[in-house]
Amino acid sequence: MGSLLVLGTTSDAGKSVLAAGLCRWLARRGVRVAPFKAQNMSLNSYVTRAGAEIGRAQAAQARACGIEPEAVMNPVLLKPGSETGSQLIVLGQAVGEHEARQYWSDVQSGLLTVVTDSYRDLASRFEAVICEGAGSPAEINLRESDIVNMGFARAASVPAVLIGDIDRGGVFASFVGTLAVLDPADQRLIAGFVVNKFRGDKRLLQPGLEMLEAITGRPVAGVLPYVSDIGVDAEDAIDWALLRSGGPPAGPDVLRVAVVALPRMSNHTDVDALAVEPGVVVRFARHAAELHDADLIIVPGTRATVADLGWLRERGIDAAIARHATAGRPVLGICGGYQMLGRDIDDPVESGAGRVPGLGLLPVRTAFAPRKTLARPSRTLPDGSVVHGYEIHHGLVTRDGGQPFFADIGCRDDTGAVTGTLWHGLLENDAFRRGYLTEVARRAGRSFTVAPDTDFDATREARLDRLADLVAEHLDTGLIDRLLAGRAGPVPVLRLAREPAAAG
Repeated sequence: MGSLLVLGTTSDAGKSVLAAGLCRWLARRGVRVAPFKAQNMSLNSYVTRAGAEIGRAQAAQARACGIEPEAVMNPVLLKPGSETGSQLIVLGQAVGEHEARQYWSDVQSGLLTVVTDSYRDLASRFEAVICEGAGSPAEINLRESDIVNMGFARAASVPAVLIGDIDRGGVFASFVGTLAVLDPADQRLIAGFVVNKFRGDKRLLQPGLEMLEAITGRPVAGVLPYVSDIGVDAEDAIDWALLRSGGPPAGPDVLRVAVVALPRMSNHTDVDALAVEPGVVVRFARHAAELHDADLIIVPGTRATVADLGWLRERGIDAAIARHATAGRPVLGICGGYQMLGRDIDDPVESGAGRVPGLGLLPVRTAFAPRKTLARPSRTLPDGSVVHGYEIHHGLVTRDGGQPFFADIGCRDDTGAVTGTLWHGLLENDAFRRGYLTEVARRAGRSFTVAPDTDFDATREARLDRLADLVAEHLDTGLIDRLLAGRAGPVPVLRLAREPAAAG
C-alpha cells in the first residue's frame, strides 16, 4: 500500500467525503489506514485525547479508519477570526494570530517541514494514508507557498485524484482547466478524476467521460451518484441536507429548534445530533423574526465572541432571545454562546475590547485567558449514565448564581429555562439529549415525544459505511489500489493553447 491525495476542483467539491469513504473502504478490507490533511482552514475543530486541536473532518476520517485522532493528521489548522485574520494552530496548539497577507507570503511555506514530517510519521506507522487537499490546486496565485495541495504532493511524492461536483455545472472545464494551469511537474502527480454528485442516466455522461480521458490522457476513476444525507462532520459549510426532521415525530407534534447563525459560528456540528431526532426541525436563523416560533433557541460557539455579540445586538436578536427567555421558553448557549448569555465578558485576548456587557440572562461572568483550554471532559450523572464532551475556548466562565446545568457543569438560571455550557458535543450523548428535549418540549408546551431509540453514534457509523459502499460500487477500486501501490502509469502534460497576438 501507500498514499493517495484527494484534490478538488473547488471548495466543497467532495474531498472530505471521498477521503472518508476511502478510509472506511480500506479499513473494512483490513488495511491499517490513517487520514491526513496538511493544512485546514475551519471553524469546526475537535480535541484529541492528547489535548490537541484539529479539524473535525480529520477526526471524522480517523473514525472512518477505526483509530484515534492525532495532531499529526492535521498539523496546520487556521481558525478565521475576521475577514483577513486567523488563529494559527500547529500540531494541535495555538501559536499566534496572523493576517492573511502575512501568513500566505511569510509564514506558510516555513511550515512545509512540519507538514512533511507529520505525513512521514503517519506513513511509517500505517499501511495507507489518505490525504486531502484544500480548496483547489488551481489557485496559482498561492502556489509558491502551498503546503497542502501540489506543494505537499511534490514534497511527499504522493499521487492525486481530482474530484469535481457535476451538480454545480462546468465539471469538464474544471477538470481540464485545473490541469492546464499547473506546471508539468505538478500535472504529473494528478493521475485521474472522480465525478461527484451525478444525477440521471450515466449513458448520457459517457461521451463526456471519454472525451475527458482523450483530452487529458487520464482515466476517470469513477462517477459518484448524488446521494443526500451522507455527509461527515463539516469543515465550515452547513450540511443543509442533514438539518431537517429525522423522520415523523413519535408523538403528535414537532419541536422547532432555531440556531443563531453567528458570522463566525464555530462547531455548528453540535446540533447535528438534534437533526437526526424524529420530529425535531433544526434551522439556522440570521434575523430576529426567524426566532419567534422557535421552541428552543441555541446560541452556538463562535471564534469571535465579542464581535458576534455586537452583530447579534445590531440585528435585534438579543431582544428576541430575551423575550423568549422571559416567556419561560428554553435557550441554550454553547461555549461562546454561553459566554454571551452571561452578565459581562472581559476580553483582552481575542478582540482586545476589554469588558463588555453580555445579555444578562445567566448569572455568569467570563474572563478571557491567553492560553486556550483544550479538554475532553466527562461526568457520571446520578442515573449512572456517563456524559462526554470536549472544550475549546479562551473564555473562563465563573458562575455566581443559579444552578449547574448538569452535574457540576455550566449554568441554569433560576427559572430553569436558560442554560449554558462550555462543552461541545454534549447533545451527542443520547440519554442526555432525550432528557433535555423532553424538558424543552414541556417548557414549550409541545405534545412532543422523544424517540426512545435514536442512536447518534450508530447514525455516524452508518453514514461512513454508506460512503464506503459508494466507493466500492462506483469507483474503479483496481485503479485506486494501483495508485496506492505506486503502480500507475505515466500521464501526459496538458498545455494551455495560446493563440498568437492579433496583428495591428
